[in-house]
Amino acid sequence: MKRVVVTGGSGKAGRAVVRDLVEHGYDVLNVDVLPSSDPVSRFLKIDLTDYGQTVEALKDSDAVVHLAAIPAPGLLSDQVTFDINMSSTYNVFSVAVLHKLQRVVWASSETTLGLPFDDPEPHYAPIDEEHPLYPQSSYSLSKVLGEKMAEHFSRWSGIPFIALRFSNVMEPHDYQRFKGFQDDALIRKWNLWSYVDARDVAQSCRLALEANITGAEAFIIASADSVMKRTNSELMAEVFPNVPLKEGTGDHDTLLSVDKARRILGYEPGSWWR
Repeated sequence: MKRVVVTGGSGKAGRAVVRDLVEHGYDVLNVDVLPSSDPVSRFLKIDLTDYGQTVEALKDSDAVVHLAAIPAPGLLSDQVTFDINMSSTYNVFSVAVLHKLQRVVWASSETTLGLPFDDPEPHYAPIDEEHPLYPQSSYSLSKVLGEKMAEHFSRWSGIPFIALRFSNVMEPHDYQRFKGFQDDALIRKWNLWSYVDARDVAQSCRLALEANITGAEAFIIASADSVMKRTNSELMAEVFPNVPLKEGTGDHDTLLSVDKARRILGYEPGSWWR
């Protein structure tokens, strides 16, 4: 699987993914509506909500890493966010089957897990892939439905579909903001004080392309640690006093568990901001 299309390769996560794949010997085509500010691969301007353009984008490829989407709730109207994310994901999935690609890796989201954890609160922490999904926006609903679509496209085709539930993506220049989180535990409680470095996003996408996986799987992808200097036990006691913290959780371990990704993908995130 050396010929890989990366949709949304000009975005924050996409730039890191494209660069990592190129550095590891992949022939990468960046498919996006805008060219990258860090052009290291071929580029094709494509609107993935158009089925015919998607057919052209994925031809002659072995696999696709589908990152293109409206990246968060509140950027556009709920209806537009849902329509764009669902139609583009459907087109990529169906065309991957049409072209008999070997693998589909795609960006799901931490928001599927219930962010911002107001109602209901987490059932436990760290949250893992066994935790129920509680989409709270049209954006997160599009990701939950994308995971369900992936299950059935994989069942029909036999192609592995791997959903990566990315936490809040950070680049190195973003870490200067972390000092502003420290005095108020509520500022970042919305995703259990988690984040993921763009370099770990890239690592996880490459590993998902290479791992021995069948069917449809979903993995939480976060960094190894939290954004906070305060310990997990202090934070949980203050903000989520009724939510059990699993025994053995380290003081600063991520509360979006990456144990499954470590076990199956071989993912090993960095503790970047510290």
